[in-house]
Amino acid sequence: MARPVTPGRIALYVLLLIGGVLVAPAGALLQAAWFPGGLLLALAGLTGLLYGGGRATETVAGVLVPGAAWLVTVFLLLGTTRPEGDFLFGAGLGSYLFLLGGILVAVICATAAQRRALGAPPGRAA
Repeated sequence: MARPVTPGRIALYVLLLIGGVLVAPAGALLQAAWFPGGLLLALAGLTGLLYGGGRATETVAGVLVPGAAWLVTVFLLLGTTRPEGDFLFGAGLGSYLFLLGGILVAVICATAAQRRALGAPPGRAA
C-alpha cells in the first residue's frame, strides 16, 4: 500500500538525502584514518542511516533515497580527481572494502525493507 505524500514525509526524505550525502565523505575520511576500526565504524554509520531510514518511513524508498545519495556522492564526487591530483580515496584495501561494503549494506537494507513492506515473515523462505 502506498503511503500518502505529506510535507512531513517529504521533509524526512530530504533529511535522509542530506544524511546520505554527508555520510559518504565522513566514511571516506574515517575509514582511511583508522583502519580497520574506522572502516567498521563508517559502515556501521551507513547501516544505521539506511536501516533507520527504512524503519522511519516504513517504505523501501526510505532506504533507496539515502543509499542513492551515498552512492552518487561516493562514486561521482569523491571518486574524481581534482586538477591538483588530490582525492579522498587512496588506492588501498580499505577504500575498496568501504565501497563494496557500502553497496552490500544498501542491498541488504533494501531487501529487508522490501520484505517488511510486503509483510513477509522473518526467516527462511519456503
